[in-house]
Amino acid sequence: MPAANNPVDKPISANKTQSGVQSLEVGLSILDVLIDYNEPMMLKDIAQAIQMHPAKCHRYLVSLIRTNYARKLDDGRYGLGDRVNSLAALGAMGHTGFNSNHILERLNHIANDIQKMTNCAVQIAKWFNEGPIIIQSVEPDSPISIITRIGSRMPLTTSATGQLFASYQPDAIIRPLVDAEWQTNDTARIAEKWQHFEQLQAQIRQQGYATVTGDMLMGINAITIPVILPTSALDRVANINSIDGTDSTAKSTDSRSSTKQAPLEYAITVIGTTEQLPMSAKHNVIEQIMAIARRYQIA
Repeated sequence: MPAANNPVDKPISANKTQSGVQSLEVGLSILDVLIDYNEPMMLKDIAQAIQMHPAKCHRYLVSLIRTNYARKLDDGRYGLGDRVNSLAALGAMGHTGFNSNHILERLNHIANDIQKMTNCAVQIAKWFNEGPIIIQSVEPDSPISIITRIGSRMPLTTSATGQLFASYQPDAIIRPLVDAEWQTNDTARIAEKWQHFEQLQAQIRQQGYATVTGDMLMGINAITIPVILPTSALDRVANINSIDGTDSTAKSTDSRSSTKQAPLEYAITVIGTTEQLPMSAKHNVIEQIMAIARRYQIA
């Protein structure tokens, strides 16, 4: 569709400077929450997941309801509308496409299996515009439990979840978010920190997982693995990125980009104390975690 201020019906080349419609992106992020949870939710829970004031979130939900992408139940909760169900049916007929619900269901199974195997807390995170956000958490059957509140945004520089996502997202998206976390105007210091961070990114991409040992919380270790989506879902991500000017398959002349893969949508993190999750045994734990993920055909 041509731009509103462009009377000529001709293709418009996508580039990184092309602006999008922020309100549309926000609305789709709210729709993502409903899709990922795959069950009706209260307004406050939706707002918490997207880190938005409930009143503002409600206005977006009203628009989604008007266009039949969402619906409001008699008990006040919000769920997916008939339009989304129609898209799901089309995906099933074509054996491709709309499988977010199935992915989240499998992720929940994986998280529960990992929790039983490690007796540690397990979290599922999804990438949103502002960074990775926890969308599901499984508590261990243990007197000591590390819980991250659902809806929490994970830092990109100090959490295993954030470091993993930062290693697979385009630099144009990651750099502003990381710079904001560092909170410094010292140009030389920023350049030095970026050098170290880029080395960490390359290491994470090479080994295929991220770990932290007390970086975010003293005495707490974490391991995060990426969720490798089915090909159809990866194509969907690539198509969405191409709309707002990001070519997820393009490779820059930077040598680091040769090992970069498509941007991640989901990741799974195991969290425990140094006794529950010793880094000396991380390779065995990671192999077991990856084996569980492969069993569900998601890694």
